[in-house]
Formats: sequence, C-alpha cells, structure tokens
Amino acid sequence: MVIRVLLADDQPLIRAGFRVFIDAAPDLTVVGEAADGDEAIRLALHTQPDIVVMDIRMPGLDGITATRTIMAEPRLANTRVLVLTTFEIDEYVFDALRAGASGFLGKGAEPDELVRAVRLVASGESLLSPLATRQLIADYVARPRPTTPATPIGDAGSGRLTNREAEVVRLVAAGLSNDEIAEQLYLSPLTAKTHVNRAMTKLGARDRAQLVVLAYRSRLVAPPDEPVHRRDGSPPHRDSLRSTDG
Repeated sequence: MVIRVLLADDQPLIRAGFRVFIDAAPDLTVVGEAADGDEAIRLALHTQPDIVVMDIRMPGLDGITATRTIMAEPRLANTRVLVLTTFEIDEYVFDALRAGASGFLGKGAEPDELVRAVRLVASGESLLSPLATRQLIADYVARPRPTTPATPIGDAGSGRLTNREAEVVRLVAAGLSNDEIAEQLYLSPLTAKTHVNRAMTKLGARDRAQLVVLAYRSRLVAPPDEPVHRRDGSPPHRDSLRSTDG
C-alpha cells in the first residue's frame, strides 16, 4: 500500500525538497502541496491523504489551527498529522499535539528521518522527541487552561480506566515502550499492548501521542522530575528520533 502524503509549508523550496525525498521512496507519494493552513484543509478534503506533513508557522491560517480542523473533520478520520518545526522545544509544538497531531519532527531532520517519520505515523504509531522534550511537553500540557479544566481519567471509582490501565498510561507518558512497560510491571509485551490499546479506546485517543496529552491534561501524570527506570536501574533507551509501539 502506498502512503499518500500532503505537504503544507509556506516555503516552496522546502516543499520541493520534501517532495523529492518522499517520492523517491517506493511506498510513499506526494498527493498535494499547500502554502498555508486554509489550502492544507482544502487539499486534505480533496485528496484524502494518509499523512499531512504540516508546518506550524504559515501565513494566514497557521498549522495548529489547520491541524485542529483536519482532526475534527469526520471525512478525514483516517488522516494523521506530522508537524514540522524549526525548534523542537517550542510551545507551538505542544499546542499542535493538543490540536491532534500524532508527533513532530524538526526541519533539520535528515531525509531518511523524514521518510521514517511518515511511515511510523502512517502505521498508527506516534513520534515523540527525547525525554527532555517530553518533560517540557508535560510542563506545557499540564498548565491549567480556563476553558479546558482537568478531568480525572484514572481516579478510583471513576469508571473510566482500571487501576492497571491508569498505571500503564503513566508509563506511556513517561516515554516507555510496550516492552519496557511489560518489564516494569512484570507483564508480557502483548498484555502491556492490550492495556495501552484499551486505554486509548476508553479515552478516545487516536494514538499514543494523544494518550500522553490526555494523561497530562487530566493530571493523571504530573510533569516528571526524573525518568522512569527499568527494574535494573538503567534508564530506558531513547533515540533522537523515537517512536513508541502501538
């Protein structure tokens, strides 16, 4: 199956470069290019892409608003958004995740990283940066918003998440993969994955990135002071381009 990609960036040279990299991959194809958020929404509705590679800062309608609109459109229920940013640590990034983006990638990424990121997000996984960035995500997402009060999702008796599911969500938010969660909780990887999937279903999360956002916004997880470690005391491995299995 060929992954259909829509590019949204106000700089023609950047779009042209991305198109070359993506079209060179046998399983990827660019189905459209947009120079602003309004055009990205129109082309998304017209082309029904699997992935929108979305720049955050664009003239007119910005990438965050465009992402929120695309994620709320029933006709684009199978479309995912991968946001691009000049700076990985940026409050706009956190707003994009809140808007429904499945992950983000720096514009300075290598071509193979871009291709890998598109494939990962298209497969239903989420793309998050290393622990330091996730800690900042925790800090920003956990900030109270007058229009979005915290809603408990893992309190005892809430009827939403079981205690085990809430525990698993906390570990997902700490950046652990399913294998690492299984090791931490003495479970099989399949059981850990089942708990993650059930939590996503109950909370209406499209993927693990959104599950992390919900965990922090609900205050189920507080911004961490230090990373969660494996049972042997070593920190979980994190690459510069990190995916979490779904």
